[in-house]
Amino acid sequence: MVGAACTELVEFSNNECKRQPSFLSKWGINSSKAAFSTSEKTIMGLVLLELQQSGPAKKVQHPTWRMGGWLGPILISPDGHCFVAPVPVVNVLNNPPESQNTIYRVDGNSGEMKVFAKLPLSDTIPPTNPYGILGFAYLCETNTLYVSTVQGSDRKTQRGIIYALNAKTGEIIDQIRGVDVLGMGISYMPGYRALYLGSARSSDVWEVKLSAKGTFSGRMHLAFTLSMLGPRGDDKVRRIRFNQYGAMQIYGVEFNFNLTAPTEKQETVYTFQWNENEARWVYQLQ
Repeated sequence: MVGAACTELVEFSNNECKRQPSFLSKWGINSSKAAFSTSEKTIMGLVLLELQQSGPAKKVQHPTWRMGGWLGPILISPDGHCFVAPVPVVNVLNNPPESQNTIYRVDGNSGEMKVFAKLPLSDTIPPTNPYGILGFAYLCETNTLYVSTVQGSDRKTQRGIIYALNAKTGEIIDQIRGVDVLGMGISYMPGYRALYLGSARSSDVWEVKLSAKGTFSGRMHLAFTLSMLGPRGDDKVRRIRFNQYGAMQIYGVEFNFNLTAPTEKQETVYTFQWNENEARWVYQLQ
């Protein structure tokens, strides 16, 4: 699927601090088998799947879930709300540039989707970059939503911004400008919290510490790179997750800022473990 590098499939059974939406039971959906998807090739918008042991999954879509056009990143909050953002697929007919910095929220009780927040639009929107919001992360302790947008960036200049938002009100509480980021994830390291940022321009992964209020603390610095790793050697970071042992799992894909993508979604999982003695993340060979 063209544009599939930015779409998601999020199951409810592995959901960190985030609560399952209460409308699942009202709709007769088994939460242990449920997942949100923006990866359905023939269905625009958000889709709720009930996975089956055999046969195709049951698919459900609220009438409002198409209002944002084609969608990409998905994040579920501790309130059971679901945040999504638009990502163009094949063309921009259903995803005009002025909508690409819009965050939508599916209410965890009713299932209705509404506009949650509109991030500032870039002064310039080059035709070579149809993207806006590409990544989400959530700090449970402070109810802070982190959002990456690359709107306005071109081949030579990074104009992307990382926003920290109050997840209750949509208010912007902090930002980092001039960086294009695809995937993000939060490490709950002993003593501090850190946001990891996968560059949309290279295979690099950056780190920035977070304050007790969820704002950015200090400067970004390079944590490590995926360069020369995996079958392609130049993957970009689509998603960052941490397992129950504290290891960082990175989902790497091809991404080149255009709507031309491989006919089949290529994804490689990379695992990094924190080395206390060396104070760095170390790649674990599979």
